[in-house]
Amino acid sequence: QGQLVESGGGSVQAGGSLRLSCAASGRTFNAMGWFRQAPGKEREFVAAISWNGGSIYYADSVKGRFTISRDNAKNTVYLQMNSLKPDDTAVYYCAARYGPPTETERLYNYWGQGTQVTVSS
Repeated sequence: QGQLVESGGGSVQAGGSLRLSCAASGRTFNAMGWFRQAPGKEREFVAAISWNGGSIYYADSVKGRFTISRDNAKNTVYLQMNSLKPDDTAVYYCAARYGPPTETERLYNYWGQGTQVTVSS
């Protein structure tokens, strides 16, 4: 069974940085991505990356501030979040699929349990 375990969430002041990690066990996925869900809002796409890093996608709201990367030797994907804003406050979910990376949530078959990120002003 594929399992995704996120870590690295926490509380930070606006302008600060956090790095999220997501370790996959049991399977190797082509695409891994991050989604987030703020209180009272739908879950939304944040970033996705292909196995070799050749295809990377970001939501417009995080471009230039967030960087997705992966270490295939560790079967882990990372999300480096800089210049954080209060609007970035959400539960961040790691997702994975065997197909190519996509922004479409329903196409991801495997999900982590989520990690809370809180940005205070």
